[in-house]
Amino acid sequence: MTEERRQHPDPGAGTSRRRVMAAAALAPLLAAAPSPARARTAGAATEQVGLAQKLIEPVHTTRQDWTAVAKVLGGPGDLKRKVMYHTGFPRRDLRLVSHHVHIKPSLALGSHVSFVRYSDRSTLLMGDVVVTEGELQGFVDALQEHRIGVTALHKHLLAQRPDVWWLHVHGHGHDALTLARGIRAAFDETDTPRPKPSDQSKPDDLDTGAIDDALGAKGSGDDGIYKCIFVRKEKIVDGHMVLPPGLGSTSAFNFQPLGNGRAAISADCCMVADEVQHVLRLLRQAGVKLVELHNHGLRDKPRLFFVHFWAVGDAVRLARDLRPVVRATNVIPAG
Repeated sequence: MTEERRQHPDPGAGTSRRRVMAAAALAPLLAAAPSPARARTAGAATEQVGLAQKLIEPVHTTRQDWTAVAKVLGGPGDLKRKVMYHTGFPRRDLRLVSHHVHIKPSLALGSHVSFVRYSDRSTLLMGDVVVTEGELQGFVDALQEHRIGVTALHKHLLAQRPDVWWLHVHGHGHDALTLARGIRAAFDETDTPRPKPSDQSKPDDLDTGAIDDALGAKGSGDDGIYKCIFVRKEKIVDGHMVLPPGLGSTSAFNFQPLGNGRAAISADCCMVADEVQHVLRLLRQAGVKLVELHNHGLRDKPRLFFVHFWAVGDAVRLARDLRPVVRATNVIPAG
């Protein structure tokens, strides 16, 4: 090495040595630190463990447990799967036409609310309500006054007359009667008739057995409408509350007879995000008209999406064409 280089050493040499020493010191720490992907996985696992520890399960009840609620609502309901007290409010007062079809209330105008009691003694209220455009704002104001939330506002039908809207409602608290009085006050802002038991007989002018075989589910009658219902296989939670199967997570295929084996179908399909685009393609391939794509809830896990759709034609053929839609989603028959 020359005298000049001894007196004026390379300024980068010291920097390089310092970098090597720093890297050596950090190596054990870097080896112990998780990668970003590993950190995300660990965080998700921790979150799932924490969620599982906090989940609140529904408890079994009887119809007698809801006698006071029924009195407030103005009519009797029924108990589904021993946990959901369900009351229907079909809009029998409306004379609605969509695509030249006179819509029966049970096809697409069936307001309903459900109450579920939980292990922490709280009560959950969820429902789907039909209101006219003139009733909409007053209905929402009454809900808000009684601290019941709106979680969705949308359409089930295309080009309907008169114009109606569908709202999903959500309430939670430790006094079921307070929730019942709140939803009753909102109904009182509309012309919704009082609850009335429906006729459960199957329509005579549809081959319901062939529809069952085509869709892979056993349906039931509801005031002249034939319905095939499916529920998601996953455990669905709303916040920290486990939702009973079928509460806010159903796929419903409703058939209204039109004569000579034909039917109008107003239906919705419940999906997770990864199923949505495939289902939409299958529906269009079946010649079905899409109406709405939206959510029904705000805090559901897994996140659920719903597509409402419309079709008119031979009932059995339509059921066969819709079977791939059922297969494309993680559902089982509700029965």
